[in-house]
Amino acid sequence: MTTLILIGLVGGLITSVSPCVLPMLPIVFFATGAAEQDNQPNKRNWRPVIIIAGLATAFSIIMLLGTTLLSLLGLPDDFLRWVGVVLLAIVGLGMLVPALGHLLERPFYRLPKVTGTNGGPFLLGLGLGTLYVPCAGPVLAAITVAGATGEIGLRTVVLTVAFAIGASVPLLVFAAAGANIRSRIQAFRSRATAFRTIGGVVLLALAVGLVFNLPQVLQRAVPNYTAGVEQKIADSKTVQGALAPYETEENKQLSRCTPGDDELADCGPAPKLRGTGQWFNTDGDDPTLADLRGRVVLLDFFAYSCINCQRDQPYIEKWSKAYEDAGLTVIGVHSPEFAFEKNAGNLADSLKKEGTSYPVVQDNDLATWTAYRNRYWPAKYLIDRDGTVRAITFGEGHYDRTESLLRQLLTEDGQKTDLPDPVTDVSDPGLSSDRTPELYLADNRPGYVGEPRYLESKARRYAFVDGKQPQNTYGLDGQWSATNESITAGKGAQVRLHYKAKNVYHVLEGKGTVTISRNGRPDRTVKADGSPNLYPIVESDKVSDETITLTYSPGITAYTFTFG
Repeated sequence: MTTLILIGLVGGLITSVSPCVLPMLPIVFFATGAAEQDNQPNKRNWRPVIIIAGLATAFSIIMLLGTTLLSLLGLPDDFLRWVGVVLLAIVGLGMLVPALGHLLERPFYRLPKVTGTNGGPFLLGLGLGTLYVPCAGPVLAAITVAGATGEIGLRTVVLTVAFAIGASVPLLVFAAAGANIRSRIQAFRSRATAFRTIGGVVLLALAVGLVFNLPQVLQRAVPNYTAGVEQKIADSKTVQGALAPYETEENKQLSRCTPGDDELADCGPAPKLRGTGQWFNTDGDDPTLADLRGRVVLLDFFAYSCINCQRDQPYIEKWSKAYEDAGLTVIGVHSPEFAFEKNAGNLADSLKKEGTSYPVVQDNDLATWTAYRNRYWPAKYLIDRDGTVRAITFGEGHYDRTESLLRQLLTEDGQKTDLPDPVTDVSDPGLSSDRTPELYLADNRPGYVGEPRYLESKARRYAFVDGKQPQNTYGLDGQWSATNESITAGKGAQVRLHYKAKNVYHVLEGKGTVTISRNGRPDRTVKADGSPNLYPIVESDKVSDETITLTYSPGITAYTFTFG
């Protein structure tokens, strides 16, 4: 436990001095320095402590329980972010309008008996805590997974509290500096109202900036000077062993299986399906693994816009139909990669389009994904009639091997089962080993080359780089706006893509067209229609190394390029 506390503290300390917290510093400084004081210079000022305590409290609760609370209340994923923005705006207005400030602080009037100041600062701290999203690292990843899946034990709580304390110490020092300057410098004391107004304006400015994701611009503009230290922590065996975010008593035996092995193995009891959402293709009779004892089960983890998963689906559908009467049950576990994939309507449309008939369950919080220590789309887990995992396959391909293993399970232990002939007619998809990897079109993903150097949330014009587009990259031209998941076309929007593959697929959302040009001439036009879905834009029987240009209708949103 001591090691865990030290890891949390160090992780928090590094995070708190990294570029991603820079937008918080003016708020912490002005909010503490511009406070009204009681003209007792020797009296201890608790305001900085209370603000940071509120921040640490809100951050810890949201990290551990935010996903669960939003799910229980049926609220959208960004609800807490908007709560934080509104709180900052309200507190900022309260600093500009004293009457409103006193009204906001009225529910906290009993707090001075304990803290020596009113409760307004705590409210501000809570608002900041909902917006405090530090740079990702191994410690934060462990906390996030635990919170998202509901696997919150003493170790996770201790790690979270230690991380929050470590992240709060430098912020507290900065806050105390603002309060100290205000109390010691005559200019602050004689112009309290003016500095309180400045603090309110800064709070409102941050609230507006957060609406348009402007802090991301600042974070990208500043080099990540803590990256080297963060990487050393992530690579440390001590840290990896102490965090062990996916291993539990229930699933640790899965390590007995070598993914992709040609032989059946004993990988321990299959973890139960947990945290599941809506079911599809069950007619209201939602299965559990306990209910399926006596049958062989194939769990398929997938995301509906993943091209690798889409290539898998026809094989799994054939197995489900061919071997159902022989004792096989297929369950698709839809573990989303993007926020739009969490939408049940989008998933239902995809299942209908792909002709999926076997049961599928939503795993929006990645609870079942984590229970199986899974890390891939797609992934298949074969479970025998006694509920033991016997084989694991990551990625697409090797369909003949998977079918051979499930046939062995169906006839294991002398089962008198008449099996149909094998239905797999292709042993491997024959993918090029040096094909272009998946490219994510977003503001925080590699693969983009152009001017300006970084994608921005606000709509602006981009330009292709001069000369040849580097392989396995894309460039932008015309007007685009970006988020952390996608880019949206404006006037004159184009993408130039240099790839090596047989086929190219594109995830698009919205209504309009995308025209694909080769050698400066239009080659084909793809029509996008509605919810996010995957569209083929290049189809060939041989591998090509080429550059194409895509022209988009305004309003079309693009997510990824995938290659086959």
